[in-house]
Parts: sequence; structure tokens; C-alpha cells
Amino acid sequence: MKILVTGATGSIGNYVVNRLLKENCILIATSLIPIDKTKTFNWFSKVEYIQCDLNERRRNFYKFFKQPDIMIHLAWEGLPNYTDLFHIEKNFFSNYYFIKNMIENGLNNVSVIGTCLEYGMQEGCLKEDMVTNPVNPYALAKDTLRKFIVELNKKYAFNYKWIRLFYIYGKGLSQNSILSQLNRALENNESSFNMSGGEQLRDYLPVEKATEYIVKLSLQNQINGIFNCCSGKPISIRKFVEDYLKQKNKTIKLNLGYYPYPDYEPMAFWGDNTKLKKVLEL
Repeated sequence: MKILVTGATGSIGNYVVNRLLKENCILIATSLIPIDKTKTFNWFSKVEYIQCDLNERRRNFYKFFKQPDIMIHLAWEGLPNYTDLFHIEKNFFSNYYFIKNMIENGLNNVSVIGTCLEYGMQEGCLKEDMVTNPVNPYALAKDTLRKFIVELNKKYAFNYKWIRLFYIYGKGLSQNSILSQLNRALENNESSFNMSGGEQLRDYLPVEKATEYIVKLSLQNQINGIFNCCSGKPISIRKFVEDYLKQKNKTIKLNLGYYPYPDYEPMAFWGDNTKLKKVLEL
């Protein structure tokens, strides 16, 4: 089995490539980064790396990438700035035309990373069959891409998995995440850590577990469509931070209420992972 991973040098892409190396497959990795700058990745000698800008217009991307059996599409530029129109004006179009090109030329199995932000301001337990209502350019671009893939699937026969990530944490991820900020405060021996009131309920998942789920979903074809990639367990941000400090045996004063609650997210939401569990039981 030959698998193509786009965005392979990204924070999650790097984890996905390493996870796939445990499977019996031929692995092709691609990203914008030139080949000489990817040699530091621990997986470099074990995969075929092809540097490519997916914005390019090629007659046949499928042939260019050696006709993979499966594509795991993680590539997406401009994060973590969720509010830039760049996501709609460029990312949406380039990603759609790339995926369409792959499918038109023979790809019949694709997994694409989505986001829980597609649900918009809806609160409570979020299920895959709920109507989406994105409220920022990034989420709107992702949700529109998904809808276009659904339309594409009416013309071409292919399996697709749309994997909505919730809150992923771990080494090498966004420097703007709450744990990254907390770790910097601890490293700098700061006396307090500024945060919101911390009462928001969120759904957190370690990147290693999220990677396991992405690979499991991508390598099976018995269940397709949309999947929430999440724990299914709501936890307040305050407790999440407190549990992390306890786990690390660290202490720091939490300056609760320093930041206002964001107006682009609901106060309480988490994912229903019933569909994901069905795949994990296969």
C-alpha cells in the first residue's frame, strides 16, 4: 500500500508520518519545504520526500506523486491565524483544485483534516450530523472544502474521511496554545500565569492519540464520511491547566480572569466520538 501525506513537515504531519512508518506501507511525504531542509526529520531516510507547492497547476498530480492508494491531506497554510481572509481567497481554492486533480486522475481514497470550528457557536455535545455554521474565515474555508468534496463524490467514486480535530496538545504544536504559553512561563520562572477565567469547557486530546486516530480512520474503508477526532470528554480549561501542573509537579499562581473570554467560541462544547469508537473497534 502506498500512502501520500501532504503537509508532512507540519506539527501534526510529522507525527502522522512517524505513526505510518509502523504500518506495512510505502510512504511518500510532501510539503513546501525544500528537500535539504527536511533531512533533520527522523523519518527522512525512511520515506520518499517530494517537495511541492500544491498551488501549482499540474496536469496530473496523481501521477506526479507516484499514484498513491491513499492520501492523508494535512496541508494548510497560514495557521494559527484563523481570521485572515487568506483562508477563503487562497487556501480553499488551492486545496479544492489539488484534491480534485488527484481524484480526477485516479485517487480513490482520501482523508482530509477538518476542524471543530466548523460547528460555529453551537454549545454542548457536537455530533457529526449537526448543521455547520462557521464564524471565521478558516472554519468557513474548511467547511466549504468539505461540501465541495461531497459534491465531487457525486461525480467520482472514491472513499473520503473528513476528520474534524478538536483541541490537540503536545510537543511541537502551536506556540500560541495554552500549554505552550504555560511552559514558557514555567521556564522563565514567572510568579503567575495570565489566563481567562478558565471555565470554558473544551475537548482535549494528546497529539499522539489524535495521530493514532487519524491513521486508523485513514487506513479503513468500512466507515466513511465525517468524524470527530476527540476524547468525547469535556473539561474546563482551568482544570486542564491544573491537572497539567500536577502531572509535571510544577506550581505557579493562575491569574484567572486576566483575559476576557473569546467572542469567537462558545463557552462549552465537546465532541461526540461514537462514530470514531466504531472504527477503533474494527
